Amino acid sequence: MIEIAGVSWTYPHAEAPALRDLDLRIAPGEFVVLCGASGSGKSTALRLMNGLVPQFHDDGILSGTVTVEGMVTTDVELDALGLVTGTVLQHPRRQFFTDNAREETAFAMENFGFPRDEIRACVEATIADLAERVPIEQRLQHLSGGQQQQVAIAAAAAHDPRILLLDEPSSNLSADAVHRLTATLAELKAQGVTIVIAEHRVRYLQDLIDRVVVMRDGAVDIEWTAAQFRAVPDELLAKEGLRGEVRLPELPVLPAAGRSAVEPTQVGNAPSGTLLLAGIRCQLGGRMVLDLERVSFAAGEVTAIRGVNGAGKSTLARIISGLQKSASTIRLDGRVLNRRARQRVSTIVMQDVQRQLFTDSVQAEIDLAAVDAPTAPDPAAVLAALDLDHLAERHPLSLSGGQQQRLVVAGVRVAGRRIVIFDEPSSGVDRRHLQSICDQIRQVATAGAVVLLISHDDDLLALAADRQLTLTPPASERQLASVHAGRNR
Repeated sequence: MIEIAGVSWTYPHAEAPALRDLDLRIAPGEFVVLCGASGSGKSTALRLMNGLVPQFHDDGILSGTVTVEGMVTTDVELDALGLVTGTVLQHPRRQFFTDNAREETAFAMENFGFPRDEIRACVEATIADLAERVPIEQRLQHLSGGQQQQVAIAAAAAHDPRILLLDEPSSNLSADAVHRLTATLAELKAQGVTIVIAEHRVRYLQDLIDRVVVMRDGAVDIEWTAAQFRAVPDELLAKEGLRGEVRLPELPVLPAAGRSAVEPTQVGNAPSGTLLLAGIRCQLGGRMVLDLERVSFAAGEVTAIRGVNGAGKSTLARIISGLQKSASTIRLDGRVLNRRARQRVSTIVMQDVQRQLFTDSVQAEIDLAAVDAPTAPDPAAVLAALDLDHLAERHPLSLSGGQQQRLVVAGVRVAGRRIVIFDEPSSGVDRRHLQSICDQIRQVATAGAVVLLISHDDDLLALAADRQLTLTPPASERQLASVHAGRNR
């Protein structure tokens, strides 16, 4: 049982409360989805349930009472709440305590003092299941964002908590991984686990949910039963800032010969602004994660980089931007760029944008990004377009995940770089702000940059992409890739 009674909460240094007189009751075994626009309080509500609010943010202001499994969260230690709850953060690398999947799975059970034989049996069963879709021998930092998320989910559920809390669990997952996530949640629900998920994409869960709770301004705005939610049209979901069904149109396919990812005519006399990659090979932990013979990207276009989790999408982004060493030859305008040169002409929106926030205000963050960008658009106009102008004096770390995402997108927009990479830029973003992000991506391309867009979000790709490069994990020694082309806006 989870009971939140009249709770208001204000984060340290925040001017306005994140939650306002929140009342919410979740019965044992219930499957509840919390949704709503970015900044509506979904993630904060989850932090109430596992005790991180207020025990981790102890300088904030709390009123009201939160009771979890009979425990008042302000009266017990975090480990007591951790024993009955499992939590998966939106960016799972923030919650890892070890360096590999086996140790991470065992970590919570070891801290709770489970018998050694029980830990060993649980870890072996969990790792056997994970090994079918995650290279468990790899260090966690070398896994893709989606693979890290799958490890985090497995580790959070390993000690059999009665309550599982997940924050945007589908945000970095490929379609096949979402299907596996759904199956895993169905199994946990059948076992009687209480499941609470904060999400913007809700349709994939509609056969599992018992209730959908829509939040607005830190309080419950609407509640739907499962039957009511299935009858809700996409138009109403859009009004509430939620995602409905989307079908990405088929794009014409360009033929590719052998390991080459482009037609020969694209390689020879490349037009001005073309980014040409050749011999891209990268190993991490002794494992080949990317082996791409040749591909080119045109300035003024948005190329979507697609593929299953672990196909090498983020690795390719790091190589192009000079953040990752590799055997490769990379040319822009026909000139070979070494790693340092690529760092000077590139900018990237990472999956975990909190690592890219350096200053003490939104305004300072955007001003820093615009330094040495003589042709940058008006920073104030970019902030307004991304609905951040009213937050100009806020500390970036006090923003919601979606607001932080939009802030880093704004910084990239004003940086004026020749190569711009967006790695899952719609993670944690509601439907209304998705369009504003798409508009900024398109404007970066219109300004003449080479734009690469890594995403599993078909909503985003349908609005922003011109063509796509699909990567597959190396089956043997080769990284297979196919390039598709066509305007898709």
